[in-house]
Amino acid sequence: MQGSTFNLQQLAEHLACEFVGDASYEVNAVAPVEVATRSDLTFVAQERLLKLLAECNAGIVLLNPAHESDFSGNKLLVTDPYLAYAKLSKLFDMRVARNQGVHPSAVVSSSAKIAPTAAVSANCVVGDNVEIGENTELYPGCVIGDGVVIGARCLLHANVTLYADVILGNDVIIHSATVIGSDGFGFSPSKDGWIKIHQLGRVRIGNRVEIGANTAIDRGALTDTEIGDGVIIDNQVHLAHGVKVGRNTAIAGCVGVAGSTVIGENCTIAGMVAINGHISIADNTHFNGGTVVTKGNTEAGVFASTTPLQDVRSWRKNSVRYTQLDEMASRIRKLEKALEKL
Repeated sequence: MQGSTFNLQQLAEHLACEFVGDASYEVNAVAPVEVATRSDLTFVAQERLLKLLAECNAGIVLLNPAHESDFSGNKLLVTDPYLAYAKLSKLFDMRVARNQGVHPSAVVSSSAKIAPTAAVSANCVVGDNVEIGENTELYPGCVIGDGVVIGARCLLHANVTLYADVILGNDVIIHSATVIGSDGFGFSPSKDGWIKIHQLGRVRIGNRVEIGANTAIDRGALTDTEIGDGVIIDNQVHLAHGVKVGRNTAIAGCVGVAGSTVIGENCTIAGMVAINGHISIADNTHFNGGTVVTKGNTEAGVFASTTPLQDVRSWRKNSVRYTQLDEMASRIRKLEKALEKL
């Protein structure tokens, strides 16, 4: 898809890198190396893909200087092509900013404080004592509860809901249908059934956080749920009440984190990971996809707990053997004791 147009020299200046080729050559889109055309920018971040450059038709290629000779056309020479691609992708973003001001169909409390440069789109609802910072954009249908504070340059896509007293820092992006500040799953059993524990905390989100679509982050029961600066969270993630996530941690799709767990800084949590409640995860911890985390850790490392892929016949046999482990362990102990007597 076409976006803005930039020439080779402009892109090199944006990246502060060297280039080889026609400085005035222009591209207007980014595409994968396999399908890039003469009007596209592409990149090669893995050595195994260098072979594709022989038939690549891209107008400009991001390359590590060590591989400069693998492509004869226009190129930008960068140490980390993938990082350079990430930095350039913003230039080609075709999203159109919302018009500043409040749309006539929006319902906004008279006590709300909305910066003049902010945009509140059609059918948004903004509650009492809300604060919305400069250049923040609310797409149609967002619901902003009483007492919410939203910083500068935030972007809330359509139908995002922020419950009362949620606090967002600056440069936060939240994708559609995500709910921030819903009640945690807190109930006490009684002879008359479940008694609701009202959730009295808030959700506090730092700066430069991005949260995917259809994600739910619960407010704290007593203390706040906290998301640190630079955290990125994928779609369909659930963070329960009182969870705290450290700076620059990345959480992939379909992760569930139970209440009051503390996750450190610079962690990566792959898809489908399930994390128990009331535990602490050390900084620089990395969980592979599908890991079930039942206890915390105090030292950084890489952890996994899923069974590797196998054909169904092997899986059936191994499943049966798994149920026999306790009996086998008992037999081994008896054999060891018998050997000790010899």
